[in-house]
Amino acid sequence: MKPSLKRRLWHQITGMLVPVWLILGIVSVILYRGSSFGPWLMVHLLLLGALSTAILVWSQHFADSLLKNTAPGGRYWLGVRLTVHTVGAALVMIGITGAWWHVVLTGGILVGLNAVVHATILVRQLRGALPARFAPLVRYYIAAAGCLVVGVTLGIWMAHPGSAAASDYYDRLYITHIGLNLLGWVGLTVIGTVALLLPTVLRSRVLSTTRAAARPTLPTLLAGLVVLGTGAYADSRIITAAGVLIYLVGFARVLGELAGHVRRSPAVSYAGWSITAALAWFAVCALGFGTVVATAASWADAAAGLKTLVPYFAVGFGGQILIGALSFLIPVVLGGGPRAFKATAHELDRAGLFRVSVVNGALVLTLLPVPDVVAAALWAVLLTTLAAFIILMVRALRINRKNRTPPGAQLPPLVRDVAESPAPKPPPRTAMLIAAAATLALTLAVGVALEPSNTSLASGSGSGPGATGHTTTVDVTMIDTQFSPDMINVPVGDNLVITLTNADGMLHDLVFDNGVESGSVEPQATTTVDVGMIDADLGGWCSLGGHRLLGMLLTVNAIGADSTATADSPANTMHSDASASGSIDPLAEPGSDFVARDARLAPAASATVHTSTMTVGNTETEVAPGITQMLWTYNHTAPGPTLRGTVGDVFEITFVNAGTIGHSLDFHAGSLAPDKPMQTIDPGEELTYRFTATRSGIWMYHCSTMPMSVHIANGMFGAVIIDPPGLTAVEQEYVLVQSEFYLGRQGEEGDPVKVQTQLPDLLTFNGYANQYVAAPLTATVGEKVRIWVLDAGPNVGSSFHVVGGQFDTVFSEGEYLLRGGGSTGTGGAQTLALAPAQGGFVELTFTEAGTYPFMSHVMSDAEKGARGLIVVTD
Repeated sequence: MKPSLKRRLWHQITGMLVPVWLILGIVSVILYRGSSFGPWLMVHLLLLGALSTAILVWSQHFADSLLKNTAPGGRYWLGVRLTVHTVGAALVMIGITGAWWHVVLTGGILVGLNAVVHATILVRQLRGALPARFAPLVRYYIAAAGCLVVGVTLGIWMAHPGSAAASDYYDRLYITHIGLNLLGWVGLTVIGTVALLLPTVLRSRVLSTTRAAARPTLPTLLAGLVVLGTGAYADSRIITAAGVLIYLVGFARVLGELAGHVRRSPAVSYAGWSITAALAWFAVCALGFGTVVATAASWADAAAGLKTLVPYFAVGFGGQILIGALSFLIPVVLGGGPRAFKATAHELDRAGLFRVSVVNGALVLTLLPVPDVVAAALWAVLLTTLAAFIILMVRALRINRKNRTPPGAQLPPLVRDVAESPAPKPPPRTAMLIAAAATLALTLAVGVALEPSNTSLASGSGSGPGATGHTTTVDVTMIDTQFSPDMINVPVGDNLVITLTNADGMLHDLVFDNGVESGSVEPQATTTVDVGMIDADLGGWCSLGGHRLLGMLLTVNAIGADSTATADSPANTMHSDASASGSIDPLAEPGSDFVARDARLAPAASATVHTSTMTVGNTETEVAPGITQMLWTYNHTAPGPTLRGTVGDVFEITFVNAGTIGHSLDFHAGSLAPDKPMQTIDPGEELTYRFTATRSGIWMYHCSTMPMSVHIANGMFGAVIIDPPGLTAVEQEYVLVQSEFYLGRQGEEGDPVKVQTQLPDLLTFNGYANQYVAAPLTATVGEKVRIWVLDAGPNVGSSFHVVGGQFDTVFSEGEYLLRGGGSTGTGGAQTLALAPAQGGFVELTFTEAGTYPFMSHVMSDAEKGARGLIVVTD
């Protein structure tokens, strides 16, 4: 096989990697556009996949040409490096979409190490090369690889589950990550390449040197990137923006020179138009980058604003520079003689002005305040037009094969010969521009026709204030358990679309009075909420974790609404959602497979150090016959496990948050500063809680994250029993923890608004209404029975009573109120009165066989489930 054929086949094989990444990017847009990671996946398939692959191939190709010094290992080892990068990039994307950080770590390490190897090879080539006019341009590729190493390291850091704990820090990492990857890895490579590539495409004479190769240009660009990263590290948005400005100063030198080439020799091919348009978008987006960071009120707002720019970076710049460069370079690399070269180039140039005009016209239109459906239609047409390159490339490969010069004939032209060859005949520009304008106009018309606010199916009545046909789009960030901004002004009749970003380390959502819901939004994720047409003021809130009670409210002000509509609006009213409480039957019995929680209490262990793990999780739990709630539990139960020891014992608890929001742990049985052990930890975190039991009693433990009442009411509580000295042994010993349920919807979390009313739907012993009616406790006549009782609340007190029984011993809050019948030996008690978070025990002996009910003697609470039975036998 001839070397030239090997070269052509190698370029065909490696060149197919780029369209494969492009195809995957298009598929991701179709399949995952509505998901939280859809935009991220599309951007990374294009930039980390397609564009980075092209950069690795062509930076090596141009370095070989500029330095006249082939890289060690040649095409074989470049193929190995491409394989490593492809595997690494794929692992990064699989790991992110599957939330598998170790997969992300592995992929990121492969990408980063590959970039180090790439830079090392370029350095060796540069040192071993003879002096050349444009050799300094290779330094751009070396610097770009260094930026990728740092950028991918930051990306791995951001993907770590614990990185979301400090949202401000995460946002600063994100901005630096974007800057180093887009302005550094991609931007530096492109600047170093187009300094020669664009004049060659335009057939414009290149001077003996270029401004890109001039001594101060690359240092200026790198200085800007260093200042950008320093500003983020120093928590200064102004310094970060200044870094972008410095970068733009360096880029302006090169851009000015390229603009001169465009003036002297205007583009006449798709490659020239596409590369020129890409550079314009790069300049605009880089300027927007600096402006967003400089003017944002916070790092979170800066990150949210930057996310709106990234698609324009990726498509307007990245997509167009990639396809434009390939459209020029593919015919050059494939060669095959003048006939094959011209036929291949002609195919890739097909409808070039039409394609460029549609892509850039659609991009500009998406920047305008168009309705969401119109914007979606424009993006669909835009991406479809870009994707046409894949079809044209396949056709061009076939055409090249058919038109190749037979062996022994003239060799294919080199890149330098292209500039000297006659320019092709200009295409019919007027017809293409008219066709592009018509395509965009038709897209706008279809989008407007499909816009819901223009139909009778829109939100609100068609006879209301009237749809304007406009969409108001607002970026809202959820941070520090607040919405930012927390007030939105929308003209009456506008369709409201909210780009919702969760910058906290826990789940949030957004629910509106009109029934629109965002669904749960993962930490550091972004979703779009189409609120519908606004015809009156509207209230929104986060429905998770009691966050609404903490003030996590969002107000939509309808500008221009009449007073009647405004007065009737339920904005921010604290009404309760529909719940499961309406279906409660106090006399219902559980199913035959029901298993009650075992209330028997095991004796304290002999060990003096008690080690255990408390893991928080979301557990769907039946709390009454046919009634389920999504409880937040310690070790999957509510109440959590009961711990027991004696005075002086040490308890060491590993607290793990495997839930979806922040939680904490507060042990009343320990006396220590709450700052560290009782702090709220985010999902995926853990801490160690160690305390010494110095005082006896039955002590409550619970979540102390605000709103505390909601966390306790949703199942986050339990008991620690520390035996008082001299506690006598008894034949039967039980523990009952009384608590309240404020029911939410079936299978969902409790209603935080109901908690504030202090009117529970259910009261239970050990987490299930009336369970000890269905599965009674047992005792024997003459046995001493001890019953420990804790009132976990969060709101209602208890008056524990055993019908037909009399207590000869009552221990409450660390003190015997009655012991062994008191001083006379004949004293007794009928109740153990407890306020929320208080506890104690009672002792009694049954003299007759029978069934003895027990309950809270707050009788309406007993009727809501706080009751049970003790079956006494001979």
